[in-house]
Amino acid sequence: MLYNLAKPLIFALEAERAHGLTIAGLKTVPMGPARKCDPVLATTVAGLDFVNPIGMAPGFDKNGEVPDALIRMGFGFAEVGTLTPLPQAGNPKPRIFRLVEDRAVINRLGFNNRGQQEALPRLKKMRSRMGKGVLGINIGANKDSDDRIADYVTGTKNMAPLADYLTVNISSPNTPGLRALQDKGALAELLAAVMGAMGKAKAPVFLKVAPDLEPADIDDIVDVAMEQKIAALIISNTTITRPDLKSNNRTETGGLSGAPLKDLALQRLKDFRKASGGQIPLIGVGGIATAEDAYERICAGASLVQLYTAMIYEGPTIAAGMNCQLAKLLKRDGFASVTEAVGSADR
Repeated sequence: MLYNLAKPLIFALEAERAHGLTIAGLKTVPMGPARKCDPVLATTVAGLDFVNPIGMAPGFDKNGEVPDALIRMGFGFAEVGTLTPLPQAGNPKPRIFRLVEDRAVINRLGFNNRGQQEALPRLKKMRSRMGKGVLGINIGANKDSDDRIADYVTGTKNMAPLADYLTVNISSPNTPGLRALQDKGALAELLAAVMGAMGKAKAPVFLKVAPDLEPADIDDIVDVAMEQKIAALIISNTTITRPDLKSNNRTETGGLSGAPLKDLALQRLKDFRKASGGQIPLIGVGGIATAEDAYERICAGASLVQLYTAMIYEGPTIAAGMNCQLAKLLKRDGFASVTEAVGSADR
């Protein structure tokens, strides 16, 4: 209710400025402990225990400044980043565009962040304030890097020791050529290098992929991921496709997120579920805004879900509200846990 009153003022601000003020607010406003979750929501994925399956997607907390606040807001896990080895400014502004009529966002940020070394000491301190929340760290390559695989190796060495899980992000449409790393040969070389750089770090490695893939691409990604013992696939990043959109900003270039991505992201999840035979955990992302959306994705094969754009439109209580309703949906259908519901639409 309060957010609905404040939203016109927030939306009057340029989108990136509003985002910056939100991060600043979360750093300064005192917050109580996270609300206790219904035990039916607890789940284990890749050896990690989650109090609930709803996570904050990367892109919101690019520099790892407020993962503890996100946990207190009701998220079961928070994925920070994308963090690159060196700081970079990203693409020219403006680069975030609200599509209010479509409940969507187009961004062409380009991995803007202050770099891994700047984030490291802060994340070390943050771990003690996370409680039972799970910390994911999303790594990427610098735009001007001469050796992007070397960037991911550096990111792995820097961030894996701090992460509960590490995400290799090769699916942003806003870094030229990055999605080429999804090609089978390049992907195999990349993931072999990442796994070889883990050293003594025990964090499971997740891989984040694009929704804009052909069937053969999906089969190749699954084959390589399983061969390299990737612990989970995150399906999916933003799309460069443009479904029927109403907003004036619909012609902006960049990745589209929010409600218009829902059907494509759901279909890609089903495609990866089929291609993998359910042998690798999937994390569903894209167009998730309600408990019903999350439940649909879980029943289609997602072990966990993430959101970001929906919080822009629904406000900071979205995760807590979704948790309550998701627990009711699970119990209504006779599931004793999230795990029991995963992939149930196929049964």
